Amino acid sequence: MDQRQLFDLYKDLQAYLGWTEDDVQRICALRPLIEDSIGSIIEDFYAEIERHADARRVITGGAAQIERLKGTLREWLLELVTGPYDEVFTARRFRVGKRHVEIGLSQFYASTALSRIRLQLIAIVSSRWTGSREGLNLSLAALNRLMDLDLAIIEFAYQSEFTAREQRQERLVTLGQVAAGIAHELRNPLNTVRTSVYYLLNARDPSPDKTREHLERIDRQVSISNEVITALSEFARLPQPKAGPIDLCDFVQHALTVTPLPSQIELELACSEPLPPVMGDAAQLTIVLSNLIRNAVDAMPDGGTLKLTGRLIRNRESEVTTDLVALDVTDTGHGIPQEQLKRIMEPLFTTKARGLGLGLALARAIMEKHHGSLTVLSRPGHGTTFTMRLPLAPDTTSLLPLNPSASCRTQS
Repeated sequence: MDQRQLFDLYKDLQAYLGWTEDDVQRICALRPLIEDSIGSIIEDFYAEIERHADARRVITGGAAQIERLKGTLREWLLELVTGPYDEVFTARRFRVGKRHVEIGLSQFYASTALSRIRLQLIAIVSSRWTGSREGLNLSLAALNRLMDLDLAIIEFAYQSEFTAREQRQERLVTLGQVAAGIAHELRNPLNTVRTSVYYLLNARDPSPDKTREHLERIDRQVSISNEVITALSEFARLPQPKAGPIDLCDFVQHALTVTPLPSQIELELACSEPLPPVMGDAAQLTIVLSNLIRNAVDAMPDGGTLKLTGRLIRNRESEVTTDLVALDVTDTGHGIPQEQLKRIMEPLFTTKARGLGLGLALARAIMEKHHGSLTVLSRPGHGTTFTMRLPLAPDTTSLLPLNPSASCRTQS
């Protein structure tokens, strides 16, 4: 918040408390009553600090620092009863609060210190007042309003500085989480690459087939590493999909090629009926499905069944056709607890011991950019189903037969 915005806030607070030009005049008239007592107020202020360890500990510069602080307090008190109550005045008040945060003074002590000064000012004015009782009450009301405004600005400074510190700390925590996730996601493929490189460098007369196997293994792991980096960059600035018609079965087969299944996972592919093409960016949607497949595999460390089911969702309730194609990704794993389901697609939230926690957040963002959706159902101990829903490609006039080379009829 710049100085002008801070002053606008101050004026809004003045209006809220009913501060008027009459209050300004009443405060300025109090200066002769207060001015020669400022020294005693300051001495009392710092004598009281000496009696409180938590307040005293922030004064680390000894007597020289105390003398400087006394000078600052003197200026603050004189300005309090002289004004002008403008942008400069408000900015100085804000800096007082900010400085208290910087030196580590608790907000409780800052607030109570201001109350102590207020009580002394009220006592001084009341004991020296020679006018009417009504005039005294109006002057004390103006003094209280002015002190309340000061307190509000100082508390706002505390709040602003603490918020800024929390945001900086949160950014550091987030950076640490992301760094740990990246390290984990890249370490596994790099270890695999390292193993294959070691074999190729040290094997005696490896067969051409064995050499090719390890080179392909390296290529796959490099692709996985590249996907991690791509996912991060795309999450930071997800591009608009380059959409076109996609045959669901071709798309599924491609994703399974990119994300091969371990031997202990049984695969079932099924379509309830011939499906029309969907509209989407194949590269981006592959990121979604590959992520869901990997999550399903992770949920079945001891083996299980992964079932991919394509189905048409018909909607004939309105004049506008809103048919969708859905792809269910179902595993027989351990499931997701209900308390985690609501957060499962939040950025940086993960149920894994290690990982980025960006996969599902990115997947949902991609589906939303495709005017589709990603939902999840899960029963702990019985498995999980993620459902991708996508709009049909335009000009789809009939249900197209499945591509025979990528048949989605049940298979294992």
